[in-house]
Amino acid sequence: MKVIEAIIFDMDGVIVDSEPLHERAFIEVFEEMGYGTSHGMDFPAYYGRSDKTLWLDFVSKHKPPQPLDELMTWKQDRFLDILRKEQPIFESLPELIEKLSRHYKLALASGSLHVVIDEVMAMKSLRQYFATRVSVEDVPHGKPAPDVFLRAAELLGVNSSRCCVIEDSAAGVQAARSAGMQVIAITNTLPAERLAAATHIVGTYQQIEGLLL
Repeated sequence: MKVIEAIIFDMDGVIVDSEPLHERAFIEVFEEMGYGTSHGMDFPAYYGRSDKTLWLDFVSKHKPPQPLDELMTWKQDRFLDILRKEQPIFESLPELIEKLSRHYKLALASGSLHVVIDEVMAMKSLRQYFATRVSVEDVPHGKPAPDVFLRAAELLGVNSSRCCVIEDSAAGVQAARSAGMQVIAITNTLPAERLAAATHIVGTYQQIEGLLL
């Protein structure tokens, strides 16, 4: 690794095993709307992207009667219910964050909304490690645009070339590289071949620790 001053964590699929929960929430809402078997949405294509991106494509495809804001709130509320019950923080992730916090500035940069970020940060006492938390709400464009990562670096006061991103999605890897940052991709969500643009690809949090400490 080149000289690193800050680590910027993605959230969904890196800190919390939430991609399957997002999919469950969408499917439940689709079923209640009457699109249980006909929604036609390829969920892996949206990993790392915002809910709004998926909903815009769904609305374009099906033209449901509900306004976009109602659909987004419906799915978000369902997801938060599932998240609160399961609290699926990845095993060994809290220990890694604690160790990294002794050596680096840490930030969170997520495609999720702040209400979701706050729920996750309340788990396992994680909030204390992330004074800087950037949501897709805070920037003009979500991933694969670099906006959330550039904003996180700005708030940390660290040049983007001295930041390393931890990601699990192809869109996130692309965003980090576009921001001029190194990126470690972990295969929690996608196979290694889908993450080939990353600086390093790992399968475990122990491997991340080995690269950074």
